[in-house]
Amino acid sequence: MIEKILLAVAGRGLCEEMFNMLMDIPSLQQTSVTVLHVVPPQVTSDGMADKLEEGGKILAKAVQSLKIDPSKVNPRLKQGDPKTTVCQVAEEEKSDLVIMGSRGFGRLQSILENSVSQYVFQLTSRPMLLVKDDIYVKKIKRVMVAIDKSESAKQYLDLAISLVKDVSGGQIILVHVTKDLTGKSTEDLTASAEKDPVLAPAIATAKKMGISYRCVSATGKPGETICRLTDELNADLLVIGSPDRRPSVAKSFVDLDRLLGNSLSDYVRVYANCPVLLARTIG
Repeated sequence: MIEKILLAVAGRGLCEEMFNMLMDIPSLQQTSVTVLHVVPPQVTSDGMADKLEEGGKILAKAVQSLKIDPSKVNPRLKQGDPKTTVCQVAEEEKSDLVIMGSRGFGRLQSILENSVSQYVFQLTSRPMLLVKDDIYVKKIKRVMVAIDKSESAKQYLDLAISLVKDVSGGQIILVHVTKDLTGKSTEDLTASAEKDPVLAPAIATAKKMGISYRCVSATGKPGETICRLTDELNADLLVIGSPDRRPSVAKSFVDLDRLLGNSLSDYVRVYANCPVLLARTIG
């Protein structure tokens, strides 16, 4: 359940829009939020003072734009490296969800451009909701969830269901994509998808809870297929599992391979044309 949200703001306004859309979801209306703006180090003390003043205005504007009881808002203005500071605050606050903006860079460009969202995506153990600069934030009614055979898939499904179960007109879109080594792409949006053994437990859960659902069994390149289906099925939000790839003995280290990433969640966060919730298991 999402009870504590960390909203990292940078003055562009998209994350605030996304948060306000989430506040229309009945199950999230008791949520508290920490609104964070991080001011990076400056060369001079005067420069730092100016940036802090500017940061205070960005933070105040963000807080004022939120559709939530002010008593549930914790504004925080921090100095430091934005990448590591967001991760640190997420752990301090024990956040159930981190919301961040993303410029949608590919993996290598993210490194070259010193992308904050890419760093946090790879290093935090917290679930993340990424909102790209070039997408249109909509009311959340259709939530797509990518289902696989993993043990954690049920948790991602439960999260998706919690977002739509009390939403008027809400629907969950259950998607299972099997990689096809022939390079061909096929899918079935009708009866046989109901018989997909990977989707069957998720379908049974949706039926039991009385939630409107649609199911898709597809074969193709998973990342490309999922991104295409978000467009074709007009998904407002995509929920996908994103494993914590850091070895337990090396969580304090950053290496290029890990930051570059090479996974389904890496692909989807860049190319999906809707907000992406990268779900993780918090121990």
